[in-house]
Amino acid sequence: MHPPESRLNPPGRPFGPSRFLNQRSFAALGLAGMLTAALSGCNTVVLDPAGDVARQQGDLVIVSVLLMLLIVIPVMAAVVIFAWKYRASNKDAKYEPDWDHSTQLELLIWTAPLLIIICLGAVTWTSTHLLDPYRTIGRIDHETAVAADAKPLEVEVVALDWKWLFIYPEQGIATVNELVVPTGRPLQFKITSSSVMNSFYVPAMAGQIYAMPGMETRLHAVMNETGVFKGFSANYSGAGFSSMHFAAHSVDDAGFAKWVGEVKASGKQANTGQTADAPLPEAPAAMPLGGKLDRATYLQLEKPSEKVPVIRFSAVDPELYGAIVDMCVEPGKMCSSEMMAIDARGGLGKAGIRNVSMLEYDKNGRQAGTDATATPDAAVRKELAWVRALCRQIPGAAPDGTIKAPTDMRSLNGAGLAAPQSIGLGQEEARAPDSVSRPAHVSLISRN
Repeated sequence: MHPPESRLNPPGRPFGPSRFLNQRSFAALGLAGMLTAALSGCNTVVLDPAGDVARQQGDLVIVSVLLMLLIVIPVMAAVVIFAWKYRASNKDAKYEPDWDHSTQLELLIWTAPLLIIICLGAVTWTSTHLLDPYRTIGRIDHETAVAADAKPLEVEVVALDWKWLFIYPEQGIATVNELVVPTGRPLQFKITSSSVMNSFYVPAMAGQIYAMPGMETRLHAVMNETGVFKGFSANYSGAGFSSMHFAAHSVDDAGFAKWVGEVKASGKQANTGQTADAPLPEAPAAMPLGGKLDRATYLQLEKPSEKVPVIRFSAVDPELYGAIVDMCVEPGKMCSSEMMAIDARGGLGKAGIRNVSMLEYDKNGRQAGTDATATPDAAVRKELAWVRALCRQIPGAAPDGTIKAPTDMRSLNGAGLAAPQSIGLGQEEARAPDSVSRPAHVSLISRN
């Protein structure tokens, strides 16, 4: 019969705590091995991209991390060293309870972080200006500068719900959820959104840039390697956000020219996708490939839909992108630039109380109002012509030369008008005191 202690610690087996530590060590080693195997299959595209701008951004991340590690590693090492040196079992450690100051140590503690912060600040300042997305790139890669006569490829990007529209103004084509660019050529992206704030991001090419309605952001970049890369939205934008991605193809010049020719010659059909919050129809609506992307087609395309396949348009309205940014694609909608031009001249005055149907911007909530302004009466057309003649600085006549400007512009510039009063729609204005100047022209747009 074994003694009690032999039952607790059999021969050849470590005593309780040591055995537990060995088991934990083996488990930790096994977990580390599995993590290493799993991470070996990861594609670190941010640190190994295909575009020079993204590569410079990746280098900035590495340099910043290394600079910070100059502080982090010594601090972590000091924690371990001090904990080991001043452990309770170390009888040789010098115990100094009254020690509270060391000039040399204070200089080291404050000087080292200060130098790191100065270096990080210098790197951040220079990189912020050098990698400004609005700044045209100065090089193709670290060995090749951009030629003086090099013309960047311009791509107009529109974030829709929930898909991406790419317009190539120089080539006169457009695509949905398909971006194709030539390798080694400067790229200029003009980015906007049709409804909500979004984010355009191709990690292999450059950093993410926000897409916002009613304004335009820009991105300059270049691709240095051929291949197919992932692009997606990096900003939550609703129900179809998770499937709002596209393939970014980087091809050589010959491949790009061939692709442009294929888009212009295309004539098949493509599913426009499933409408959000609606069951999948048995025969989904089709949009013609090879057709023209005009305003009417765009208004159908911008309706919320998910998992939209690639769609190609062999022609595109050259003024479409400008109308999207100006928020006036819909028929009869006043453009944002026209509103700002009116405001810069003093506004519409009291007449503007009723002039709201053309100014309200709602994608789907006021379809009836949009339908009404699509077929305006003569009075509405006349006033709209006056406003646009003024906004476009064409004195005395409408752009088509058929309608003259009003003789009294006070209703357009707000000169001498009293503060707005509560007036019911369609009612005549009460006579104002003689001391108040009244507009000779009253807006009729919203009375349609």
